[in-house]
Amino acid sequence: MLSAVENTAVRACLAGGRHLRERFGGEVDAEFSRHDVKAAADRASERRMLDVIRAAHPDHAVYAEESGDVSEGGDYQWVVDPLDGTNNFVSGLPSFATAAAVLDDDGPVVGCVYVPVSDDLYVARRGEGVRHDGASVAAAADVPTAKATVGFVVGHDVKLDGRLDDAAAMQAALADEAKRVVESWSPCVHWGALARGRLDGMVCFHPDDEEQHVGELFAAEAGAAVARPGDGLYVAATTGGLRDDLVAAVR
Repeated sequence: MLSAVENTAVRACLAGGRHLRERFGGEVDAEFSRHDVKAAADRASERRMLDVIRAAHPDHAVYAEESGDVSEGGDYQWVVDPLDGTNNFVSGLPSFATAAAVLDDDGPVVGCVYVPVSDDLYVARRGEGVRHDGASVAAAADVPTAKATVGFVVGHDVKLDGRLDDAAAMQAALADEAKRVVESWSPCVHWGALARGRLDGMVCFHPDDEEQHVGELFAAEAGAAVARPGDGLYVAATTGGLRDDLVAAVR
């Protein structure tokens, strides 16, 4: 059963992602607000992804970022992000992705991320690791904290409820410890980089479910060291020592 679910996740992410690649760099059709942007490309990608998922698994529950709850019931729930990195997409920056996570009663069991411009495909299944373009990968980089590159993720709720000062203080503290802190506008892209050891750590402050389900599955299956220190924080790193340093910095 999970092989079929994984296959559907891959096909859905490719369907949405290839459409995004065709539109990327063209005329921008988007609505901008103080803390967010919604593009027509989000909705178009989501339609293509949902067509694939609903045709293959009409009995599964599906939540999509743009449409909300599309269907309910069944043993599995899909969480679909049709355009992770919309700000990047409309700005002409190539760091964006499509993503799908499939959950059972114990959490995410299958996850897929497709980065259209670089043509990177990441797939994870609980207990079976992470694959990048078909090859098994691991979060195996081992660098000292002072030389580490770390992604920093801030969820939408943080931007809306007055906690941006807290996030800024955390980011500054991380910058004091690590070589570089990347403010991630496309978390799924960076979760893939962590899973293959190209990024050394990820720090998330009240992250959005659409990206976090995939991210936590990737981190677990790639062998990253993780921590949940409370107050909406989630930390993953390629080594336990780096994880501990990042937790200490943000706390």
